[in-house]
Amino acid sequence: MSTGPGAPGATAYGDLTRPPLRVRALQRALAPDGWRVEVLPAVGSTNAVVAERARAGEPAGLVVVAESQTAGRGRLARGWVSPPRAGLTLSVLVRPDLPPVRWPWLPLLAGLAVSTAVREQAEIDAVLKWPNDVLVGGRKVCGVLAEVPQTGAAVLGIGLNVTTREDELPVPTATSLALAGARTTDRDTLLRAVLRSLAAVLADADGSRAAYRERCSSLGRRVRLELPGSPAVEGVAEAVDDDGRLVVDGRAYGAGDVVHLRTTG
Repeated sequence: MSTGPGAPGATAYGDLTRPPLRVRALQRALAPDGWRVEVLPAVGSTNAVVAERARAGEPAGLVVVAESQTAGRGRLARGWVSPPRAGLTLSVLVRPDLPPVRWPWLPLLAGLAVSTAVREQAEIDAVLKWPNDVLVGGRKVCGVLAEVPQTGAAVLGIGLNVTTREDELPVPTATSLALAGARTTDRDTLLRAVLRSLAAVLADADGSRAAYRERCSSLGRRVRLELPGSPAVEGVAEAVDDDGRLVVDGRAYGAGDVVHLRTTG
């Protein structure tokens, strides 16, 4: 079900600084790019909704956006919290024509697409932290969660803080476009830019991998890599290999949480 101003079932909102998405205009604008946009007033998890649709045979191009998400999930089983209409919370169904060995690149490329859209529309120097966090001024403004509900289908969940205030941020290391001084915080404009950038990135996976490496702020610096179920390792992040793994002091890691360490001296 889609809703928006003037649409059947539209809900009232009180914060005029956070208007609902203009659903019909978005649908018209993005349909030529192959996206089918649905906006839900509230949902537990957009990834769960899109995963269920994927298992039912939904073709690629479905985009489900939630004005309010009550049970969002981030990487490594973390929650993702955002006040209603303060950000863009969406999940995208893709069925990429890529060899299985390249699928770990999908969330990385989604992060690249978001950073490109933020740079172009918000005019903010957004960079990447491996694997798929988007940073502004060293603080996280967006995260990506990729899931594979069935063979041949991937769900890319994106959570971008747009007008989130300092007191609404879940952790001190987070930020929003508004706090970073974005040229625009219009969510319609940003959503169009993100989806068009994502289409372009996925259409040129080889070139996009090179662009990811150029924008990845983790490379060339000392990091602590916190590994699921294993002790953390520290070293210099040297490269992102062809399988999307982070190479730290000559060893490749496919999963983990990177902390950028300050250099001394």
